[in-house]
Amino acid sequence: MPQTDSNPDRKVALALMAHPDDAEIACAGTLIRLVDSGWSVHIATVTAGDCGAVTGSPDQVARMRMAEATEAAQLIGATYHCLGEPDGRLVYDRSALQKTIDLFRKVAPTLAITMPLSDYHADHEITGQLGRAASFVYAAPNASELPLIDGSTVPHLYYCDGHGGMDRNGKVIEPTTMVDVSDQSDRKTAMLACHKSQREWLRVHNGIDDYLVAMQNHDAVRGRQMGVQSAECFVQHRGHGYPANDVLTELLSPKNADP
Repeated sequence: MPQTDSNPDRKVALALMAHPDDAEIACAGTLIRLVDSGWSVHIATVTAGDCGAVTGSPDQVARMRMAEATEAAQLIGATYHCLGEPDGRLVYDRSALQKTIDLFRKVAPTLAITMPLSDYHADHEITGQLGRAASFVYAAPNASELPLIDGSTVPHLYYCDGHGGMDRNGKVIEPTTMVDVSDQSDRKTAMLACHKSQREWLRVHNGIDDYLVAMQNHDAVRGRQMGVQSAECFVQHRGHGYPANDVLTELLSPKNADP
């Protein structure tokens, strides 16, 4: 079994999301705080979001959305990756899992954030499954043909908030971890604004006319629960073999606030 490390020396975080803009909506404030605390941050999407547009071929949309995601990541000094699975048709299979394991192998994160196992979008749920599986096995020598980086370990694993703070059945998600992102709100909004293609798509398909405001409003709702202006919420995976200490709270609680 891979080793675990409750207090990793490697400060490498990976946000594994389904689509470009998922990280910017769900956890970018936390990623900004990690970058500002000296962590190396990687943002990855399992798909390129090729179904997320009103017009354009799949290749055209994919290129556009990956460019937007790259721009957003660069705003905070993060690195963007895309696994190239089909948007809206994501399945949990050996090929998708191996791509995910190989990504973890390249990055060797000690902290991973992925999507909730119950959410309105099946791509989100499958991404969460891929993140859970890859995070546990990637450090096993035989899990990938890629070289094993020194310090590879089972990372702290967190699931980000569901859309509207709800699971797929409309039940409110009860977070284990809340991160104050009030001071990061403007930078988070700037990251999400890089995804210019999404405003018209979401207006037509989801009935959301201004998703920048929708993101800010949700962060404000979660913030009120924490007693701050804006917050992001997570559920920590504490299954056997995973670090059980809440490293996000330890790193980013008010007493350990960023300088």
